[in-house]
Amino acid sequence: MKRAAGLLAVLGLLLVAAKEPEQESEHVVLAGETLMGIATRAQVPRVLIAEANGLKPPYRLRAGQKLTIPRTRRHTVVAGDTGFSIAYAFGVPWRTIAVANGLDPERAIRPGQVLLIPTVIAPPPAVAAADVTPEPTASPSRFAWPVAGAIRRGFTPRGRPGHHDGLDIRARAGTAVRAVAAGKVIFAGEERRQFGKLVVVDHGAGWHSAYGFLSRITVKRGETVRPGERLGLVGRTGLAKGDELHFELRRDNRPVDPAAELPAR
Repeated sequence: MKRAAGLLAVLGLLLVAAKEPEQESEHVVLAGETLMGIATRAQVPRVLIAEANGLKPPYRLRAGQKLTIPRTRRHTVVAGDTGFSIAYAFGVPWRTIAVANGLDPERAIRPGQVLLIPTVIAPPPAVAAADVTPEPTASPSRFAWPVAGAIRRGFTPRGRPGHHDGLDIRARAGTAVRAVAAGKVIFAGEERRQFGKLVVVDHGAGWHSAYGFLSRITVKRGETVRPGERLGLVGRTGLAKGDELHFELRRDNRPVDPAAELPAR
């Protein structure tokens, strides 16, 4: 019986190993395997697998160990793309994208480049407890509504069908769009793939707000803004379905439901 159980265990490992390596999202380590070998067969950079599993150099593995394999998406750079706009569109920090592609995050990208967009995975609980210091959370009353109007489309978390990272708020064209809290403008320009004319404000403690579909931008990158200060005007640029504002709140570059952070109305 013991021998049969052992054979079944080995067979189980072989069945896992028989999956297409470039499609695995989880890999059970076999005797003699190395992280580099697994990364090469999975076609995922070694550093991303290490980060996703909380591994530290020299990356020693044990037979039977389960590794999460962060699958990647691809994006072909078009004219007007920047590291910031790509990172914002995919919800992945630009430095993480640059590392996955062997790029210097400070250098410009060029049209035609094909970039791997890694999937950001939360670190294992043990790593989070040891290496990550929680940042203070923002009070729901910290933010104000950027514009008054009916919500045409609400927030849907990533991973669910038809995910939507923010709120699309209907308002008359030319209506002033206002900063939801004090902060510094870190982007003010054209984002051609989705958001059209876009403003992004850094509020500190990992919080950012974004205002898209604008017809006009009235602030500049690097400016400090006060709560309620005008950032631009409602329009229908980007993927707008009419005169509306696309509004997002992100914490540590992860979209959160703005309705949960804004005052009830």
